[in-house]
Amino acid sequence: MFSGKSRYWLFQVVGWGLFALINVFFAYSFEKMGDANSRYVIFFRLGLFVFLGIVFTHLMRFVIIRLNTLQKTVEKQILQFFLVSAFFSLLTATFYMEACNRFDLLNDGERKFINKPFLLILSGAFYFFINITIWNLIYFIYHYVTKSRKQQLDTLRLEALVKELELQTIKAHINPHFIFNSLNSIRALVVENPERARKAVTELSNILRSSMKSDKQETVPFEKELDIVKDYLALENMRFEDRLRIEYEIDEDTLDQPVPPMMLQTLVENAIKHGISKELEGGVVRIISDFKDDYHELAVQNTGKLNGGVNAEGFGLHSTTNRLNLLYGDKANFSIRQVNGSLVEARVQIPVETAQLIRS
Repeated sequence: MFSGKSRYWLFQVVGWGLFALINVFFAYSFEKMGDANSRYVIFFRLGLFVFLGIVFTHLMRFVIIRLNTLQKTVEKQILQFFLVSAFFSLLTATFYMEACNRFDLLNDGERKFINKPFLLILSGAFYFFINITIWNLIYFIYHYVTKSRKQQLDTLRLEALVKELELQTIKAHINPHFIFNSLNSIRALVVENPERARKAVTELSNILRSSMKSDKQETVPFEKELDIVKDYLALENMRFEDRLRIEYEIDEDTLDQPVPPMMLQTLVENAIKHGISKELEGGVVRIISDFKDDYHELAVQNTGKLNGGVNAEGFGLHSTTNRLNLLYGDKANFSIRQVNGSLVEARVQIPVETAQLIRS
């Protein structure tokens, strides 16, 4: 709303204006106004005090900026603020007392030091030191809070940038991994069955088109992700034929839930590569999607053994963990376990409330 310069002058005028009003209020409260001459003295001195306060605190601010005080350690800031406050208190009091003496506005207590200029200045410097110190404290606190808020905003922006870069890096690894696996599946069909290979190329084209669009989004509807996985499994089914059995246990209410793009694809690829391809007789890949408590649960089960056939430390599973952490923090869960002697399960839990919040 206000620039830094206009905000500074607004604070100056409001602050010293309040100071003047408070002094007028106390003057009336303690019946110090008296006759017209007394009122003249009080208002003249108050006006002079405020005028000099504004002028010399502005000059003091200039000195503080030139000394780069606000960028130094707290200890040095306190020392410099004290020294600057003391110096400008004496300087302001010198002008103030000289003006009061010149216009015969000194009170009885001050007239005692008329022949002792230094003591006269000290008597006025005390009041200026209190007000200038208060001014400096407000100035210091304001800039300290502003600096802290800026540092917090910069930190948040940096974290957001790092998060975005990490997500882009993960996606850049996922897509080549997916393409190479699919091309290997097609290559196995070229000589054996050209017609099916041509069909597989068309399916791959559809998958890549969807994959390129998903790179621009942090989440996609689960139904869209499932369609890509079905096309991929259709390609793999051509390669494995009877060795690969595919089962779906999908709650239709979960189809519109947002999920990270290519995440399910990564888990299915891992199940094929480290599970089915290692089994001489092949096995089953089962995809499960359901709600449990406040979570959308996705599970990929496959025939295989976790400690031998499934690489739990590979890039695909590692990237899944990273993406969930980046998108949902500690609210999402990922686990991989041996269900029984021949079945491995990778399970993802995404909090429904968080997912809906991100989508909206």
